[in-house]
Amino acid sequence: MNKTTLLFTGIFLTFGSAWVGLVAYPVANLGTMEPLLDEATGGLLPPPVSGLAVAGQRVYAANGCVECHSQQVRPDPLTTDIAKELGKRQTVARDLLRQKTAFPGTLRIGQDLSNIGARQADTNALHLHLYAPRSVTPWTNMPSYSYLYTVRKIQGQPSNESLVGLAGPHAPKPGYEVVPTEDAKALVAFMLSLNKSYPLPESPEPTAK
Repeated sequence: MNKTTLLFTGIFLTFGSAWVGLVAYPVANLGTMEPLLDEATGGLLPPPVSGLAVAGQRVYAANGCVECHSQQVRPDPLTTDIAKELGKRQTVARDLLRQKTAFPGTLRIGQDLSNIGARQADTNALHLHLYAPRSVTPWTNMPSYSYLYTVRKIQGQPSNESLVGLAGPHAPKPGYEVVPTEDAKALVAFMLSLNKSYPLPESPEPTAK
């Protein structure tokens, strides 16, 4: 075997093994994965999400939220994610079936969002955090997403959707209110859908030590 043949054989084996490991094997093992039947309720696991939440995932992607937030509870004993109550169990592939594009993320400049819908179910609180992060957490370096909201003059009665609790420099002028745009409402709906409190057989909750 001459050197040229050896070189191309090596290249083929290198890229071939990478393709098998990164494409063929995952497709064979995960490509046909389906939701599971919840025998207790008769529903499916993971549960379906609303169309608004699906739209919110696109807003999440468009605003680069994955650059600072992960969506994966890592396993014990390698991490302290479960001890920090980021989730009751490890995140597994089935958890991401409802996401057209999964965002497990690699950085945690901000908190992990795998179970933000379980930890924070208050819609107004999530809107406040998006509109004026430092009004909620003074030390945060999260940027404001105020461009997803509209400041408008109150016509008659305040809107039922207007943000409640804005104070100081973040509060609108008297007679004005801050209301979420459709993108903001979709993004919050997506965040509320991130709730992996359901059980999965391939990811049992760790037993108490």
